[in-house]
Amino acid sequence: MKAPARNDKIRNIAIIAHVDHGKTTLVDAMFRQSGVFREGQEVAERVMDSMDLERERGITISAKNCAVHWNGVKINIIDTPGHADFGGEVERAISMADGALLLVDASEGPLPQTRFVLKKALESGLRVIVVINKIDRKDARPQEVLDEILDLFIDLEASDDQLEFPLLYAIGRDGTAQKTLEEKGENLQVLFDLILKELPAPAYDPAEPFQMLVSDLGYSDYLGRLAIGKIVNGAVKSNDQLVRIAENGSQPALKVTRLQTYDGIKVVPVDAAEPGDIIVLAGADEVMIGDTICNRESPKALPRINVDEPTVSMRFAINTSPFAGREGKFVQSSKIRERLTKETLRNVSIQVEEGENRDSFIVKGRGEFQMSILIEQMRREGFELSVGRPEVIYRYKDGVRQEPIEHVYIDCEEQFMGVITEKLSIRRGRMVNLVNNGRGRVRMEFSAPSRALIGFRDEFLTDTKGTGILNSLFDGYDDYRGDFPTRFTGSIVCDRQGEAVAYAIFNLEPRGRLFVVPGDKVYEGMVVGEHNKDRDIDVNVCKEKKLSNMRAAGKDDNILLTPVRPMTLEEAIHFIRDDELVEITPLTIRLRKIVLDGLERHRNKGSELKAQREGS
Repeated sequence: MKAPARNDKIRNIAIIAHVDHGKTTLVDAMFRQSGVFREGQEVAERVMDSMDLERERGITISAKNCAVHWNGVKINIIDTPGHADFGGEVERAISMADGALLLVDASEGPLPQTRFVLKKALESGLRVIVVINKIDRKDARPQEVLDEILDLFIDLEASDDQLEFPLLYAIGRDGTAQKTLEEKGENLQVLFDLILKELPAPAYDPAEPFQMLVSDLGYSDYLGRLAIGKIVNGAVKSNDQLVRIAENGSQPALKVTRLQTYDGIKVVPVDAAEPGDIIVLAGADEVMIGDTICNRESPKALPRINVDEPTVSMRFAINTSPFAGREGKFVQSSKIRERLTKETLRNVSIQVEEGENRDSFIVKGRGEFQMSILIEQMRREGFELSVGRPEVIYRYKDGVRQEPIEHVYIDCEEQFMGVITEKLSIRRGRMVNLVNNGRGRVRMEFSAPSRALIGFRDEFLTDTKGTGILNSLFDGYDDYRGDFPTRFTGSIVCDRQGEAVAYAIFNLEPRGRLFVVPGDKVYEGMVVGEHNKDRDIDVNVCKEKKLSNMRAAGKDDNILLTPVRPMTLEEAIHFIRDDELVEITPLTIRLRKIVLDGLERHRNKGSELKAQREGS
């Protein structure tokens, strides 16, 4: 068989790393040393994390592409998210790459998301360069980490060629790389040279016409939907007349209205693109991921890539509280629908369906963290909305209900092993592995339902006093494992509209943990605290002290209230029950009952109990 031609002027590499292993910092150094930024140019740190939320949380949320030039060769760098909730982007990123850079922390070693992305890369037959980063850490253990990486490659059934991986040690923050631990690195030249030498150039068939596999989608307010992908064969020019082969085999025509490629962190317009390059193509309005864009004269479809199905859904609705419209700019359902629809164009792992009424929507995604990021983005854009508790998406196979299962990896101190095991067992988790190295820390692996992890991460950090590490990977569907309690406490619910008063709050503190401070505006049906017992109670937080003419020593002592820690968006979403909502505005996060009227709630509760008695 004739060997394919290769475009030696291009390299396409995917960067694989777990959260906080230094991927974005290393790419920063690659930019600086390859001349993307001119000398003296002021550049923010972690330029690849361009969103405010990415900078605040120190994680990559949306995978981005960029390009650097070294010795006349263009290196397209394909970012992969380091958090499992955004893993829907991984397979698409791998489909554009011809090689991979595996970045591993010299102390923590390979962690679950590293495993997940590396498995996809090895299955695709990619050649991998291993970079052990942060070797300047005090607790660095590069030799042990190298052994762990080798074990991981063997465990993932890497080929003999993949097992003979090139190895570098790096300090990403300083922008240095070296071949051995003994030598002192000065810059990243050794890394650039290794990429050009070890990672293959993109292959193509010179006899084939233009073919491009759509691996990602973008959206521009001016150009509409953008198709992003690698040119597998042939070349393309601006204004070319092409066709798109859809999933159902149809072949709608399209015209290339604009052709762009990556240069540094920007996208620049070009007149033509070569085989192997990654391009952004405008002009295909109905394009979907996995479609093939090809020559009109001889259309040939490439093997499709698929996006993982969502596992979690949440109900988004307009804000119907008495305080609706006071703080937000966008409050109408039409504005929320428009914003969610735009999100589906930018983010293919999000799906939106109409709810039971015209003012609500069902949003599906890969995890509750992905959902909370979307809600936080909307909140910062000026939206007011209310959201329900995250729910897992069930499947039915031969009439049997199945639920999504997660493989949970836990690293914690030995003293916390008991409480973590007990809590996950209550939530239908099963321990599948336990490693105790005798150094005071243990590594545990559990198989647990996805719904067991909703709200568990906050508890986990509290139980391990902030020293535990929890990661999880989607592990397919399995038979429903049974019910378990999501919360052992009830809610303290306000019974009237007004302002919270210190006297009332002080007298309610023995009942549980309160969420409001004196002066906070409240309304009937608003959840103002967490009850110590497992039932809800209606209270009056607006009650003032009765004044009389009688005075006695000590009666008017200054009231000292327990400080209230503001609830974050994630904590609020995890806290609520099925009959509660989170009210989100640009300035405030409140909890409330779906049914605000207290009498109506009591009637509904009585009807439910009556129906249960009759059913039993």
